[in-house]
Amino acid sequence: MGRNGPLRHYILRITKEEWVKQVFSIKKYYPGVRRRWEPGMTILLARKAEEGDSFIGYGIVDRFVKRDSLPDREREECERMSWSGAIVFKELFKFEPPLPIKETILSGRKARGKCFHGYPLSKSEVDSILDRARQLCKINRV
Repeated sequence: MGRNGPLRHYILRITKEEWVKQVFSIKKYYPGVRRRWEPGMTILLARKAEEGDSFIGYGIVDRFVKRDSLPDREREECERMSWSGAIVFKELFKFEPPLPIKETILSGRKARGKCFHGYPLSKSEVDSILDRARQLCKINRV
């Protein structure tokens, strides 16, 4: 449970390949979208791929560090990019190959592309997507 009821889960869409590499190497994501990021949340990471938008992995939130509490270099980058802080992942997993969103429970949704950034998910939707990933992908802990 989150502070205000059931824990919410989200999709975050990464637009640049360098940011994909950064997320998986330092286990942090710098969100521009504002949400109440809480420990235990599942964040599904998406990226545009050959087969359309695809899930490239997921992480379990350890904590959120507000921009003002980050080290100078990170804080300055967050200010420049209008990011709110850093999501630090307790656990992070990568899908090989990526899981096309159109092959999940979300296939019939009207949301597409950048509309998936910050898209809320229920626990049952997350479970369904992760079950599908287990069927179609190798899931590697990072």
